[in-house]
Amino acid sequence: FPNSMPTYKLTYFDTQGFAEVSRQLFILSDTPFEDNRIRYTESPFGKMPVLEVDGQPLSQSFAIARFLANKFGYAGRTEWEQAWVDALGDQFKDYLNEFLPFFRIAFGTANGDLEEMRKSEGEPIRDKFFGFLEKQAKSNGSNGFLVGDSLTWIDLVVADHMGVVEFHLPRFLDSFPEVQRVRRQVIETPKIKEWLERRPKRQY
Repeated sequence: FPNSMPTYKLTYFDTQGFAEVSRQLFILSDTPFEDNRIRYTESPFGKMPVLEVDGQPLSQSFAIARFLANKFGYAGRTEWEQAWVDALGDQFKDYLNEFLPFFRIAFGTANGDLEEMRKSEGEPIRDKFFGFLEKQAKSNGSNGFLVGDSLTWIDLVVADHMGVVEFHLPRFLDSFPEVQRVRRQVIETPKIKEWLERRPKRQY
């Protein structure tokens, strides 16, 4: 792209969803962007969200987040940290694919026995992934970050997801204190805290 400041347009539905981490990366970096929120019936693209940089489109939420994190300094400070952040991102996608059938019931968009699914799928899947995150956060020094000693986009991903889960399933993640520490670090970051207070209040 040219040396002048590129223009950014992020298109997604009027929810947090898969665009929220990218919005937060813009907020953290004080980078102007068009937060284009549309109705579900208006989607001009096959995949959402879509980031347009000087009119050139990029899809896939994690590809967008990685691109912005690399550009704004939230991808990890060394190549090794960046590799670990990416690895945790891949772990998160694997977990989410497993977790979604249960979570859709909790969310109210699928039918099923919530308590039965909670015991048979929700809690075991949660314990596997969040148990891994708990060890990672602890081995990283219990400093409120999952990788290194600075905020990265995977911290934003995990913190945002935890907010969604706990909105629908209060106390579901209480037994992971190190990961809760990461979430608190994210939501108490001044620019994120201010954004969470002023963003549209529509829930997820």
